[in-house]
Parts: sequence; structure tokens; C-alpha cells
Amino acid sequence: MLEHGVRYGQAVTSTEVQQQDTTRVQIRGAVPPNHAPPGITVVAHMGVEVPQQNYGVPSRSTFQHPSQGLQEGWYFSLDGNHLTTADLVNLGKGLYKIKLSAEVEEHVIRAKNVIDKILSEKQGSCRKILSAPQVLYKTHLSTTSNSQTPNSTIAKTKELSKDTRNKIVDLHQAGKTESAIGVGPPLSPERTRMLLALRINVLAKGHSGISLETLQKMVAAFNASCLSWVPEQGTVGASGDLAPLAHLALGLMGEGRMWSPQTGWTDAMTVLEGHGLTPISLKPKEGLSLINGTQMISSLGAEAVERAEAITRQADVIAALTLETLKGTNKAFDIDVHAVRPHPGQILVAQRFRSLLHSKFFPSEITDEKSYQGVQDAYTLRCCPQVHGIAKDTIAFVKNILNTELNSATDNPLVFPQRGITISAGNFHGEYPAKALDYLAIGVHELGSISERRIERLCNPSLSNLPAFLVNEGGLNSGFMVAHCTAAALVSENKVLCHPASVDSLSTSAATEDHVSMGGWAARKALKVVEHVEQVLAIELLAACQALEFHRPLKTTAPLEKVYELLRSVVRPWDKDRVMSSDIEAAHKLLLEEKVWKAVLPYMEQFKKSD
Repeated sequence: MLEHGVRYGQAVTSTEVQQQDTTRVQIRGAVPPNHAPPGITVVAHMGVEVPQQNYGVPSRSTFQHPSQGLQEGWYFSLDGNHLTTADLVNLGKGLYKIKLSAEVEEHVIRAKNVIDKILSEKQGSCRKILSAPQVLYKTHLSTTSNSQTPNSTIAKTKELSKDTRNKIVDLHQAGKTESAIGVGPPLSPERTRMLLALRINVLAKGHSGISLETLQKMVAAFNASCLSWVPEQGTVGASGDLAPLAHLALGLMGEGRMWSPQTGWTDAMTVLEGHGLTPISLKPKEGLSLINGTQMISSLGAEAVERAEAITRQADVIAALTLETLKGTNKAFDIDVHAVRPHPGQILVAQRFRSLLHSKFFPSEITDEKSYQGVQDAYTLRCCPQVHGIAKDTIAFVKNILNTELNSATDNPLVFPQRGITISAGNFHGEYPAKALDYLAIGVHELGSISERRIERLCNPSLSNLPAFLVNEGGLNSGFMVAHCTAAALVSENKVLCHPASVDSLSTSAATEDHVSMGGWAARKALKVVEHVEQVLAIELLAACQALEFHRPLKTTAPLEKVYELLRSVVRPWDKDRVMSSDIEAAHKLLLEEKVWKAVLPYMEQFKKSD
């Protein structure tokens, strides 16, 4: 029997195999084998053989499966208190399996006992079980129109008969089916894995009244990569993400469709049986426990904020390369300038520009202060610390909101075992993550907007003193002219997508759920904005490296030369027109894998020590 010693929210780094005694090691966060601290041996799970993941199915996520990381079968312990956005993204990639600690299991059992006690007390009403006026999903999501259904009950007798108890179970079972009304394409396996992991995490807090048996079946499905068909549209973000979470539960019940690496998309029961799993059979309160919560918003938001953080770092590098090829000055990044306006993001960006551009540490042959001919550069160059900086500070704000949300009980009603009661409230409302993700879209969009203007400066000979559209023989070749059009189109789309979803609300459920967050759309469009920004910056990276060709044989700074070499390893210089979409895709992949950032990081760390 394998025993995994680790605190909640941490990757498993030790194990007991059969009768062998080993040291229990506690390490915060997810630790790949090749990144373990000195003296620590990270041991993989040895009891289950997991086939290599097959990512051949169509995926709407652009995350790449990393070439280095944990082997299949590594465990991550969830407790509802320590999960981060980065952890959740790694869980989505299939880097870990999940386990529950004995302490978590105890919390879950105590909450379930409260529900069972209420049933056994025979005090007469489903109203007490569900803490009226909580909605009964069996009735309020049915096709019949009844203004009283949101507060209806199914029993008002003095005792709960066996038949009434069965009706309670049927009610929650039906709630799963009747709430599974999503439309649109399904979430990718990676994103569904994130959704399932997050739902497990919040249920592990022990405030939902779910049975340990049901939670363990969810964990088993995650570990086998048996993932439900979850359409991406249909949630209004209160009461939670009903439709997507109902679809998530539907597959776990053996209904609808599921995906696994071995089967692809097929009948859910076939997938479960093929992996030796049994479907969930709902008990009282469990219908609500599985479909009430903000996990669709928050899981997609976790991916959005992690990708946003990655691209904003690399935006600094690409912008610095553009400034270099336009022979700009680094005076605007002087340390004293930013000390008198000490926003954290602004100070950080200015420091990065100083570390990348001409200095005594990393001299440039292309530009230095003696050769600078202008008075000051355009805003798109000298105001990067101010524009990029607020994007970074926005991301930090959003990440803080989401990390709290990932570890919050968003069920309804909530169970409080120490008090022996359930309380109906409003933690399911998605306004927090919805607002945060609207902010994220607006903040990150500006990185694409200012990047598009820098692309214009690179392509415009009157602004750059470079060949028009960065190509020789302009009469025969279009060069980067249409690539700039693509960047402009993406930025224009983002302007529309940045309209906040959370400013909208429509009354639903017979005016009982009369204010909703629209957080599902906020999350989906935030992801799309981030993807567009990545693509715009990929185009700028291509253009800046092409501009560098016209300065040869002169060399730029050592870190920026590394960026040039990195791009040239996948994209050759532009000498005459060819299909550019594959070049953009190759540059985009470098950004997704954060290779541009990794190329300059050692130089930036070296500079930071003496700045």
C-alpha cells in the first residue's frame, strides 16, 4: 500500500512502499524530479501504470504539454486551502494525479453527517435540509412555469418516510440532468481536467455535505483522465456555473459523453467501465453540491491569468528589442525617474529595460547614448514602463482574487459541522472572479494595442529609417505589410472583447436569481484577449528580429542577441515574400513555452545584482 506524506496543496515527494520505512518530506508547491531541493529525492507513484496521454483530440486550449516535468502518476494533495492558479494549470496539463489526506476525509465525513442527522431527526421538511429559501433544482429547472417553484418543498409532513427520502435523492439526480443544458463546443480535455480538479478542491473543504464515496469517485475519474463532455456556453455565473458543472457531473454518473486518452469521446458508461470505475449515485444534498459554484469561471480564469503573466514578461523583452532596432534611447528608464512614481509594475519594467538595453554590462554596437540623435522617443517606446507596468499590477490583483476563489466554498446551502447546521447564502455568486477577469482583459489588451503601434513604427520607413515593411525590393515584395494588418485586426477584436461582461445582468429563475455575474463569458473572452495579445507580440517579435537584419554586421546587447538567435532557430530571415502564418505560429509557440523569457533571464539576474 502506498502512503503519500505531504501537507495539503503540496506535491507528493515521499512514499512508503509495502513495509519499507522512508522519510516523509514536506515541500510547498509542485516539485518536478529535476527541480527538487538538494538532498531531497522525489519519488514517483509506483502502483498504477498510466498510458501516455494522447492530446490528438481537438483542443481549444493553446497550452503545450511540457517536454520536462513530472512523470505520469505524480500526486498532488488537495484540501481546499492551498491551491494556486499555477497549480491548477499544471493539474490541467496532466502532470499530477490527486489524493485526499485523512484530515480532508474527516472534514468531508463530518459535513455529510450533518445532512444525515437532519434526515434522521424526522423533523419533517426538505426545507430544513436545503435551508429554505434555497432553490430546489428539480422544480425550478423543469420545463413547467410556476412562479412559486424557487421556494417550493417536496415534503411537509412530521416525518420523512422512506418514499420521501427517495424523492429527495431523485430530486438531486434529476437536477443533474435538467441542469445539463449547455451549448457550444466542449471544453478541451486540459480545461475539463482543471474544472474537475477545482471542483474536487472546493468540495474537500468540507462545507458541502457531499459523501466521501462520491468525492473519492471524482478523484478516481480525474486520476484516470475520464473527463466529461462540458459545453462552454450556458452559465450566467449565479447560482454558480450550473450548466457546465451539471455536464461535468453527468459524465461521472455514467450519462452523456466522456473522454479518455484511450477512448477519445464516447459513451460515458463505456469510458468509466473501461477504466474499472463505477458511476456516481447521488445521495441527498449531493445534486446541489456538484453543480453549485464558480469553478467554470475560476478554472478558465486561472489559465487566462497564468498566460497573461507569461506574455507580459515577454512583452518587455520584445519591446526592448524593437526600441533597439529603432535606435531609441534608454534615458527614459533611468532608476530615479521611476523612483518618484513608485508603482511596482512600472519600476519592474524599467529595471528590465535597463538590463536588456545598452549598458556597461551589456554594450550594444547598434545604439548608445553618444549615437542617439533625437530628443525623446515616441510614447510607444519610452512609456513602456507605465503601460506595461499597470498590466503587471492588474495581473497581480486578478491573481490574488482568483487564488482566494480557488479555495473558497461556493456551494449553497453551506454545511457548518461544528454548529451542526446548514445556511443558505450567496457564495455561489460569481461577481468576484467575473469582475476580476473583466479587469484582466482590459489590462492585458493594452499590451497588444501598444505592440501594434510599435509594429507600425518598424514597418513605416518615415519612422524607422529602415526599408519599407522590412523587406528589400519593396516593389516586388510586401514584407510585413499584411502581418501588420493581422495585428491591427486582432487588436480591433480585443477592443470589442474588452467590453465588461459583468456589467450585464438578466433576471432568471422566476426573479429569484435576479442578479447574475455573467462570469462564464468574462472568463472565456479574457482567454481570447490573452491569446490575441500573444499573437500580436509574436508578430512584433518577427518584425523586430527582421529589423535587426538591416543593422548587421553590428551586434545588439548579449541578452537581445540571444532572443534573435532563438527566433532564428525556428524562423529564417525574410528575403522575399512567403507564407508568413507558419512563422507567426512558430513565434507564438516560443512565447507559449516562455522561451523568450528564459533566454534573457540569466542576463537580467546578473544585471539586477549591480543595478
